[in-house]
Amino acid sequence: MSEPPLITRRPWSWRSQAFRGAVYQVLAVVVIVALLGFLVHNTLINMRLRGIQSGFDFLWSPSGFDIGEGLFNFDSAQSYAMALLAGLLNTLRVALLGMVLTTVLGVLVGVGRFSRNALVRGVCRVHVEFFRNVPVLLQLLMWYLVFTEVLPDALAPWRWGSVFLSKGGLSFPSPSWVDGGVVWDTPFMGEFAVEGGAALTPEFMALLLGLSIYTSAFVAEVVRAGIASVPTGQAEAALALGLSPRLQMRWVTLPQALRVIIPPLTNQYLNLTKNSSLAVAIGYPDVVSIANTAINQTGRAVECIAIIMLVYLSTSLSTSWFMNAYNARAALRER
Repeated sequence: MSEPPLITRRPWSWRSQAFRGAVYQVLAVVVIVALLGFLVHNTLINMRLRGIQSGFDFLWSPSGFDIGEGLFNFDSAQSYAMALLAGLLNTLRVALLGMVLTTVLGVLVGVGRFSRNALVRGVCRVHVEFFRNVPVLLQLLMWYLVFTEVLPDALAPWRWGSVFLSKGGLSFPSPSWVDGGVVWDTPFMGEFAVEGGAALTPEFMALLLGLSIYTSAFVAEVVRAGIASVPTGQAEAALALGLSPRLQMRWVTLPQALRVIIPPLTNQYLNLTKNSSLAVAIGYPDVVSIANTAINQTGRAVECIAIIMLVYLSTSLSTSWFMNAYNARAALRER
């Protein structure tokens, strides 16, 4: 008995679900692009009627203001584009260091929630409940007041060897390139303040600690949930093999918990990066603060806001891509 012939559908047939899905997606993209074009066109017309200048040509004009902190020296003769670049680098510096500090502190607190020591468990729980329930802006202001009001004056800093801490910031030795070789530039107490070495301003430290400690409370809960998701039989098997609780957590529980930890951890990294825009409240020159100054001086609000949106969109998508790639590598594979 012969089998009935198979019915083949052409890939471009309307009966093909994949073809219909592709058509719907193309139509959706066309509609979205058309709406955006309509909004941009109307905005430009209204701005022109009201005599409001538009365009990104202002980026190449002298900024007329200085930036006191950055990864490179900036003066008022440089362009707005360079000023925004300095702000972008300041934002990235806080975001990247904040992710590292948040991860270390969050993992320690999350693992500490499973400690056999009641005091350690209590301290970790207080850390989580306190810092995640106090608004991040208040925490930034709290740390800023600590660094500007509680610490000693720059003429009488706290000192630990070659490290100085005062209201003027944190100074510490840093490598320096001199005569073709690397030497250490060590800070020393000058006539009016600490000189030499590398320095972190109170604004930077307040922002970094505020964001990191606040976000670490959420990361700790993510880590705790990930560890709790690992079957108890895994830990029992590790203990039966003679592994200590510390080695069992390091080599058995945490690697399996990563598949649960990484997706929500990505969200916390994104939140930390976006919360860095609150730097304007404590005077740290991030990209939002510098863009606000550019708006006040040039009136190009739409353009500056578009640049801010592009910066945070790019950083968020880059972070998501990296974490998704890492998640794919850390995922458990069935054999």
